Amino acid sequence: MTSVDRTAYPGFARVVSARELAESFTPTGAEVEWARGRTQDERHLLALVVWLKSYQRLGYFPKVEDVPAVVVDHVRGVLGLDQDVELERAATRSAKRHREFVRQRLGVAYEAAWVRQVAEEAIRKAVQSKDNPADLINVGLEELVRARCELPGYTTLDSMASAVRAEVNTGFFQLVAGRLDVTARSRLARLLVVDPVSRRSEFDRLKDVAKAASLGKFKERLALLADIEAIGPTGAWLEGVPPGKAAHFAGEARVTDAADMRKVERLLGAFGDVLSVVREALATGDSGDSGDESEDGAAGEPQPGPVTPVAVHEVAERAGRLVLKTLEQAGGVDALAGAHEAVSAHHGNNYFPLLDRHYRSHRSALFTLASSIELEATTAERSVLEAVEFLRALRGAKAAFVPEEITVERPGPAGDRVKVRLRIDVDVFASGQWRKILRDKNRPGMLVRRHLEVCVFSYLAAELRSGDIAVAGSDSYANLHDQLMSWEECRPLVPAFCAQAGIPAEPGALTAHYRDKLAATAAAVDTGYPGNTDLLLEGGRPVLRRRKGSERRPAALALEAAIHGRLPQRALLDILTRTAYLLGWHRHFGPASGSDPKIRDAMARYVLTAFAHGTLLGPTQVAAHMRGQVSVHELSLAGNKHTTATKIDKASVDVINAFNKLDVASVWGDGKTVAADGSQIDTWENNLLAETSIRYGGYGGIAYRHVSNTYIALFSRFIPCGVWEAVYIIDGLLRNKSDIQPDTIHADTQGQALPVFGFGALLGFDLLPRIRNWHDLIFYRPDEGTRYAHIDTLFGNEVVDWELIENHWPDLMRTAISIRENRLSSVTLLRRLGNHSRKNRLYRAFRELGRAIRTITLLRYLSEPELREQITLVTNRNEAFHGFADWLMFGGKLIGHNDPDHQEKVVKFNELIANCVIYSTACDITDAANDVAAEGQSVDLDDLATVSPYITHTVRRFGNWALNLTPPDQAPATRLDLEPRVLFAPKT
Repeated sequence: MTSVDRTAYPGFARVVSARELAESFTPTGAEVEWARGRTQDERHLLALVVWLKSYQRLGYFPKVEDVPAVVVDHVRGVLGLDQDVELERAATRSAKRHREFVRQRLGVAYEAAWVRQVAEEAIRKAVQSKDNPADLINVGLEELVRARCELPGYTTLDSMASAVRAEVNTGFFQLVAGRLDVTARSRLARLLVVDPVSRRSEFDRLKDVAKAASLGKFKERLALLADIEAIGPTGAWLEGVPPGKAAHFAGEARVTDAADMRKVERLLGAFGDVLSVVREALATGDSGDSGDESEDGAAGEPQPGPVTPVAVHEVAERAGRLVLKTLEQAGGVDALAGAHEAVSAHHGNNYFPLLDRHYRSHRSALFTLASSIELEATTAERSVLEAVEFLRALRGAKAAFVPEEITVERPGPAGDRVKVRLRIDVDVFASGQWRKILRDKNRPGMLVRRHLEVCVFSYLAAELRSGDIAVAGSDSYANLHDQLMSWEECRPLVPAFCAQAGIPAEPGALTAHYRDKLAATAAAVDTGYPGNTDLLLEGGRPVLRRRKGSERRPAALALEAAIHGRLPQRALLDILTRTAYLLGWHRHFGPASGSDPKIRDAMARYVLTAFAHGTLLGPTQVAAHMRGQVSVHELSLAGNKHTTATKIDKASVDVINAFNKLDVASVWGDGKTVAADGSQIDTWENNLLAETSIRYGGYGGIAYRHVSNTYIALFSRFIPCGVWEAVYIIDGLLRNKSDIQPDTIHADTQGQALPVFGFGALLGFDLLPRIRNWHDLIFYRPDEGTRYAHIDTLFGNEVVDWELIENHWPDLMRTAISIRENRLSSVTLLRRLGNHSRKNRLYRAFRELGRAIRTITLLRYLSEPELREQITLVTNRNEAFHGFADWLMFGGKLIGHNDPDHQEKVVKFNELIANCVIYSTACDITDAANDVAAEGQSVDLDDLATVSPYITHTVRRFGNWALNLTPPDQAPATRLDLEPRVLFAPKT
């Protein structure tokens, strides 16, 4: 049975807060009057009102004994009944009559058969793409709520989801099993055989993550890819299995070992993992151009001895011998000619001839890669793809020169060998510098083979990055256009999408909207320039004077001291246990199958798992200090098999949503603004993500976090050091599933790029970064004829190409809607829309729109001091969160693991425990502020807004760790009672 806590099935909170009582369980005057007219005594009145408010809150009628006493007491007090009026189980006829009264008032009907039919149809449709039982139950719940149905009992939905899931999955298993012959079954069975020497199975080896990008590791990856291909036609076996199902089976297989597979005697999960490993191996294909380098030894210069007066012929003979010796030491005439060619070409700032010596050691691996993957062109321009095909045919060539046209034999339609002519036209794709060294004027129609190979592989890498060439079956390098929704799919969604983003839904209206906005902003800045004392134009170059930051008032400092003095000391482990009990964030963890964990004290195990990983102490250290309460194996199993990055995100969302309901959260900010920034964390080196960070220093990755202006972290992920952080800025907002949904993003220079400005605007986000060297950027005019009296020197002659934006409006809409509908990752898109994508039409369209948006942003930055202060304030809070999260990572500053999935989980666990501490501290600040006000001291909300929850002196990280599972004595303070009935008045 799936635990009800892991689904969206409504129920009473373990601790019902005062705010929830006031908002959800307080009957209105009309409801009280209605209930009194339908009951004859106080006991029935209490029962009817409790059921009415419970149904409004839950969507079904709970058992009387399940209603918390605090809810009954609250309703009894509102009704003005005596304490001796108890809520008791009514007689069957009375209970039935009360339920009908409530249904009639709320306009709902209950027909058990129809309700089950609605839920089953929704679950049966969803099970084709989803597999987690909790997700299936949630789909059924969503459809029942949409149809205004009374919810059936939870066990009914759980049994229904389990039966439908088993039926559909069994069908898929039988479908795949029926396609396996004896040889295939035997081959799959061998995957589970454990080598007695290495103590690893072939199944385990298939799940090895890619190591650091060196030539040796790259060859190992190619060998692994070949082994995977040798398993069998996995694509044919899985044909007809929905991608969502295959992905779930892959997830189960990834956390399952050979012993588990033999235990359950189920091999089908391996198929999904095979496909996952194939995609990962293909996605890492572009890393082969880095690694070990081999250099040719340089010949030393001869040191001729002194010249003696001898006969002329003796001088000539000796000079000739020296020349021959020099040539021999240099490798002969041909080698010396090649070196001369390289040096002379480099004198013209052409370094291409020098690439050959670094390429030689990688030649075999690159040819193997090109032969192992299926490449496809995403545009009509196929010159580079044809050049790759030409190179494949020349893999065994040894000659220094190759013809531009060759004849090769290929399998024909009838199975016989046919001759095919292949031609390469370097004039189509190669630059002038490449063409200069590819051809020899003395050998017309011939190309220098070694330079040709380097040239073609270089252009292939560039085309893969830009998306002009895709890898079939890949993830990061898939065909971008195939991932986009068709215009026929997008057209009906455009009006609602544009309304949500706050932009016009027609191409002409869209360009007019942004043209008018740019013109109006520029005109306002020009008009206000005489009064803008911060902005100076010195010789046409803008200079912005820095404003001194405002200092905190003495009253704010005094309030902070008073609050800090009243905060209780809490152990970090106690904070995690307390928040898990109150908020239930641990319920999202469990086996990959979606079933309930079969472990004793699941909450305790998962709290310790979050503590071990989020602090970087690790399972070994935590188990050693828990004095036998938990073992290393138990913590490792929970961390490796029961948690994923997605599950940790869901747990963090529970904490964020609870924090957002606190009164003090609205004092700190409105949640509409977020700052995105990164903090470097060291890792082991033997993995694809780790790099040397020039910006941050150290070797590892970046914990990239989105932090709300309310201090809470909304989303975190672990990214490489070498990427432009703007690629990930939109992704964090789209993947944020909490109740806090910001629409304004602040970042630093790394958080901006022209396509990101345009993309964010289409999605309804306002990107307002803090840009370094902003005065060197180009300000674009709304049209050619516009001139300004004061700020005209800010602008050059560049004008936004509105026609380009309007012509590509369908492409812009398709892309934005596809990402909003989760058909395409924004990270994948923005990686492609870099400077190397200049011939990509999507890049040009987003860049042009981004020019307009960035110019508007820059003009606002120059003219609005309040905006500059807000950017500084929120970005400072993000940086403060980094420091707070690092302080909680007291187990070390190095992630001792090479698995990127593990590294990602560490960063997300760190965010989870930081958010738990922030929530706990915010509750304590609320309680302390209420105490200060109760003592007669004035508490100003502006002063309270300056008190940060990033407080460390009240959190005990060290000492004796003890797991206290005793429920809290009382609910935490969530409401500010500084001036009662002013901030949050009860509903009427």
